[in-house]
Amino acid sequence: MAVAADGSVMNSRHRFQETMRFGRADRPPLFDEGQREEVLEAWRRQGMPAGAGLADLFAIDERHEIEPDLYPIPDLEPWPTSLKALVALEQALDPDDPRRLPDDWDALAQGWKVRQQTLMLRVHRGFFQSIGVHDWRRFLQMMLLLKEAPQVACRMLEIQGEFNARVAERVLRQVQVDAALSSEPIGDNNGPLISPRTYRELVLPTYKPVLDVLNRYNVQMIILRAYANIYPLIPDLLQAGFNCLWVVEVRAAAMDYPRLRAEFGRELRLIGGIDLDVLQEGPESIRRELEEKVPPLLEQGGYASLLDGRVRENVTWENYCYYRELLEQLCAGFAHSRT
Repeated sequence: MAVAADGSVMNSRHRFQETMRFGRADRPPLFDEGQREEVLEAWRRQGMPAGAGLADLFAIDERHEIEPDLYPIPDLEPWPTSLKALVALEQALDPDDPRRLPDDWDALAQGWKVRQQTLMLRVHRGFFQSIGVHDWRRFLQMMLLLKEAPQVACRMLEIQGEFNARVAERVLRQVQVDAALSSEPIGDNNGPLISPRTYRELVLPTYKPVLDVLNRYNVQMIILRAYANIYPLIPDLLQAGFNCLWVVEVRAAAMDYPRLRAEFGRELRLIGGIDLDVLQEGPESIRRELEEKVPPLLEQGGYASLLDGRVRENVTWENYCYYRELLEQLCAGFAHSRT
């Protein structure tokens, strides 16, 4: 029976910690993003046992995300576009507002002190959401603001960063988490919609208050969950203090995980990277995708295998079972010695 460093039986939390430290785990973590009810209903019609959950049928390591409300309360409309108007943003981003955390927060925090699952904390919504972009009209407005009044955009990001840091500290005073998670929906398959220089000089400095809090509370895994080809930004992200990348539904050769590992090595841990689309195609495509990507990354360590998006109804129960069973086979026996 595998044991953790403290002598306890190894659980999902230990597997994640050891894998991301390039340490020793009985096997790599096997996460699942959870399935929508309409997907489960379709699968039950196709043969999934009634009354059974996926965790009853497959090896699934439990993972939970703490999701503080990082949006302005109340929502701001119109969005502020001058230094004077940013007072309203500061007021709407009150980190001590009790609505930032669930009503049963104290009970949750107490329960998480003794847990087996991996616990992650969302700490930042990313560049575009931090400046109020949620549609193309606002996108154009903010791009003009960046060009014509960069000091306003900079202050906007500073306010958001300072707020995020205080909310994160509010959580971390009560709960020790295994990883911090920032989202960055900053572009598309072609690349980010702002230049690496702008990201380096304008955006990343405003992450510093958050990163300082995470370091102070010894949060070792700092993850960027990217919804775009952010390859040009990776060196600056590593320099800033991020050490793990989780790419979601990006179809760009530059973001291929074996390529990223070859270039950035152990500096960059990885989560995900398995093309969701192959599950629509059948066993041959699934096997090719998994056998080409998963074993080399597992052998190197610092990698948690996962589909790069949530399964939809166009994936059959048969194909999902094949994927899951093959992934479990490939993960079996990958235990890494501490270095």
